[in-house]
Amino acid sequence: MKIFRLQHFAAVLVTLIPTVIAAQSTAPDAEATLKYIHSAWPTLTRSQLDCKALTDSKITTTPILYLPAGMKKSDELAALETRCNIKVVNLPKAITKLGDLKPQELPAPGLLYLPSPYVVPGGRFNEMYGWDSYFIVLGLVADHQTQMAKNMVDNQLYEVENYGAVLNANRSYYLTRSQPPFLTSMIRAVYEDPQSFADRKAARAWLERAYMLAQKDYSTWTRPEHLAGTTGLARYFDYGVGPVPEMSDDNSYYSDVIRALLKHPESPDAKAFLLKGAEQPDEKEAARLRLLSCDVKSSVVCERAWADGYRLTKDFYEGDRAMRESGFDPSNRFGAFSGDTHHNAPVCLNSLLYRYESDLAHFASLLGLPKDTLRWRHRAKLRAAAMQRYMWREQEGVFADYDFIKHKSSDYAYITSLYPLWAGVATQEQVNHIVTKLNLFERAGGLAMSHTNTGLQWDEPFGWAPTTWIATSGLAASGHREDARRIAEKYCATVDTGFATDGTIREKYNVVSGNSNVQVSTGYKMNVIGFGWTNAVYLKMKELLAEK
Repeated sequence: MKIFRLQHFAAVLVTLIPTVIAAQSTAPDAEATLKYIHSAWPTLTRSQLDCKALTDSKITTTPILYLPAGMKKSDELAALETRCNIKVVNLPKAITKLGDLKPQELPAPGLLYLPSPYVVPGGRFNEMYGWDSYFIVLGLVADHQTQMAKNMVDNQLYEVENYGAVLNANRSYYLTRSQPPFLTSMIRAVYEDPQSFADRKAARAWLERAYMLAQKDYSTWTRPEHLAGTTGLARYFDYGVGPVPEMSDDNSYYSDVIRALLKHPESPDAKAFLLKGAEQPDEKEAARLRLLSCDVKSSVVCERAWADGYRLTKDFYEGDRAMRESGFDPSNRFGAFSGDTHHNAPVCLNSLLYRYESDLAHFASLLGLPKDTLRWRHRAKLRAAAMQRYMWREQEGVFADYDFIKHKSSDYAYITSLYPLWAGVATQEQVNHIVTKLNLFERAGGLAMSHTNTGLQWDEPFGWAPTTWIATSGLAASGHREDARRIAEKYCATVDTGFATDGTIREKYNVVSGNSNVQVSTGYKMNVIGFGWTNAVYLKMKELLAEK
């Protein structure tokens, strides 16, 4: 099948990860897993009046808490400066949209203020993340943690109002990018939970504000920079330049990318992404690199992004930043290390925006706004038509990402081809075709991200909670409940096996071996303990399995 052929560019990075299941200390026990999850929310909860919420293992400078421009510093916040040994300062100007304030305009990186406590993913991810929060909210609602679920949505609405959009996370170095847009789905999860509000009057008032701010967040994705050419579709895009500053705790990532590309110097990716450059450039060379690569004089990450006489091109860094907005950092889905992310209209993003537009139509109808209802329905209809035109591959029976620069569909098999089921943009006939491709991703322990083993964390053999839930709930919603149940059982068994082995729940799993044994060659090599979205999706899977 041509569209889903194997690709092996990065196979040189690693050999196949062993599939031997690690010896377990105890037998898998779903009740033990559930007990852990029910008790884990407080350990992952952060309040900005708590010193531990302010630390950032990704950055080593003295912590700063940034307040929105013009916000008065309360006595409680002022007391943090002494109690937590930090600075509490206002941002220098008001922000209306992403990119209004560049991180380098600030004296140092810091945490962005949020008014309510929130749940973090865990480990090095000690802040509130964009798309993580949607799945965490689902888990909180399922676990009857209603107030915390509402806190999470209120905090994202606060980000839109004060920082321009839902951010990748509430750190100053994320002021240039968002993450996959789930805000309206979060709003629905809270609004439709009968325990969230004292009465329907309060619920309506909350929805009116949420609807207004969700429209502002939506506008992020219709700005010229986020448009995928003239297709009518959207792309991922970061308004920053050069390597991302949060990689300062990973000394080797960009150098590892260069070395991997140099193994195939004649490949299109190597030619596009590699640039000859000095390790210690003089002023003339630094000026050249500032135009063609990145600014070695102002970024320590850029300075050390060198290997064997080469640096990375400016275009690679643009794609690298867009990849991080996508949440899939990294895979080989869009070229080597997804360096071409910004050249593509992804199935996942446009499925999410179709759902976003459909949700806004629903909110407008609930609020008695018929003109708005028609407007959002029309926008959803236009996006669905564009997806059918550019993304649906009739012969292969799949939705595929579309490269709007080369005017061609991707042939990289990726789990996001199942997103149209969840979003409701696929016809029933298309759904039935897509389901026949499940074998490309389904493994003993659940759904793998792709059909290609690259050694990167968002490719095979790794499976992740968010994409597994999108796929599983999409299957259930489109009438393929037995497929959904089978995958849910496999995924829960994998989590149970991992928990029985070492008493932890992780951010990702090896779904080939069906456990938490993860060996990543390049990028984030750790498998962080926590873990917010895994806990949440496990609860949702159990709900699905309990349904009759």
